[in-house]
Amino acid sequence: MKVTIYTDGSARGNPGPGGYGALLKYTDPTGHVHTLELSGGYRRTTNNRMELLGVISAFEALNRPCTVDVHSDSQYVVNAFTQRWIAGWLKRGWKTSQKEPVKNVDLWKRLLAAVEPHSVSWHWVKGHAGHPENERCDALATAAADNKAAHLVDKAFEASER
Repeated sequence: MKVTIYTDGSARGNPGPGGYGALLKYTDPTGHVHTLELSGGYRRTTNNRMELLGVISAFEALNRPCTVDVHSDSQYVVNAFTQRWIAGWLKRGWKTSQKEPVKNVDLWKRLLAAVEPHSVSWHWVKGHAGHPENERCDALATAAADNKAAHLVDKAFEASER
C-alpha cells in the first residue's frame, strides 16, 4: 500500500501555543482517493515539536506496513533523515556533533518507532509557496494552535522548562 503524507507544525511564539496538521492520501485499487486529516494543539510548545508531531501522528495512523512518501516544509525533520543526522545521533548516544544533547529526543524516539515498519521517502517542500496540501496542513496546524479550548499539555516540553 502506498501512502502520501503531508505535514506542518506551527507555534504562536516559540515557545507558545502550537499545533500540527497532517494529511494522508491513499489511492485504492479502484482509483478512489482516500484522505485523512489529523491535527492537534498544545498550550505551550515549540514549532519543531509540532513539526515532529505532525509526522508522528500521520505514521501512528497507519495500521500496516506501507510505502510512504512524506512531504514536509520542515528541514529539521526532513534533513534528519535525508542527511542522516539521526544515524549520527544514535551513534553518539543522542548527542549532536557538538556533543550537546539532541533536542526533542522524546519525539525523535517516538518517530523512529513509528516509521520503523515502513519504507519511507522524505521530501522537503517550500512552505507558504502555494502547495495545496502544505497549505491545508498549515491551516490545520494554525487552527489547532489557536483553539485554546482543545489544547493538550506537552508534558515533556513543559517539564524541560522547569
